[in-house]
Amino acid sequence: MRLLVLGGTHHVGRAVVETALARGDDVTTLTRGVSGPSAPGALALRADRTDPASLRAALGDGSWDAVIDTWSGAPAVVRDAATLLRDRAGHYGYVSSRSVYQWPIPAGLDESGPVGDDGSADYAAAKRGGELAALEAFGGRALLARAGLILGPYEIVGRMPWWLGRIERGGDVLAPGPPERPLQFIDCRDLAAWMLTAAGRGIGGVFNTVSQPGHATMAGLLEAAIRVTGSSARLVWVAPEVIEAAGIEAWTELPIWVPPSGEAAGLHDGNVAAAYAAGLSCRPVAETIAATWRWIQAEGYPPARPGTGLDPEKERQVLESLPG
Repeated sequence: MRLLVLGGTHHVGRAVVETALARGDDVTTLTRGVSGPSAPGALALRADRTDPASLRAALGDGSWDAVIDTWSGAPAVVRDAATLLRDRAGHYGYVSSRSVYQWPIPAGLDESGPVGDDGSADYAAAKRGGELAALEAFGGRALLARAGLILGPYEIVGRMPWWLGRIERGGDVLAPGPPERPLQFIDCRDLAAWMLTAAGRGIGGVFNTVSQPGHATMAGLLEAAIRVTGSSARLVWVAPEVIEAAGIEAWTELPIWVPPSGEAAGLHDGNVAAAYAAGLSCRPVAETIAATWRWIQAEGYPPARPGTGLDPEKERQVLESLPG
């Protein structure tokens, strides 16, 4: 395909570009050029997408078989790009999020679930606004990939990098239980491959794009991290009620994890039958963790984000309070 990637220097965008190039696609990227280098082999265009004139100038009169857009900010930016490209591209793939569903997201929710308002006030509203912008311009030629938790190399959000860094330090590690807690996530490379295949097949519509529930467990994920780092860390499993009593926030202070009950439990229990029927497949968790570690070893840890990860002193206090 002749592919235009709006973005392409980190996480999903970078995975899309690398996967497309490996497939033999003719890849053009459009970025600001400030968050990382373009992939060798891709034609790199530069523009500030928040400036419609800059966008028009950079794209010129080019045309493409497909566009993939990873934008997470103001929906007007998606609207401007999609409107400009609707007669110059055959397909528009938008990386959205299951966050667009009304909170709390119930277990087993499929694509028919109620969604929140569109707008730009927060991430979920911005993604919903982006969806509507893509649909308005491309209609049935738009693919809305409502991703769940995205892991894998190039993850600048820092969830799995935090766990790898913590385990690399060694010692007793507060591991949020239960160990068999089912997880649902997608490797950015699997998301990229599926979106590219869908573009080539002309698949449009809305899909929850994440693994089957229970694709991995919390124990499987953390044990894989111990193996790849070669760490002597010891996992100390702590019950959800102890974590809650200590005032530790699920998902942020303990990235990836949410308790198996409560309003956040549905984050790891979405219905993905439609995406799997359309060809989605997800690699084993061990491959995702190993690739993330290789990326960190090659390029370093991403900058820490405030609020991501558990303070060492808080971790120590909880571990010391445990019986035995």
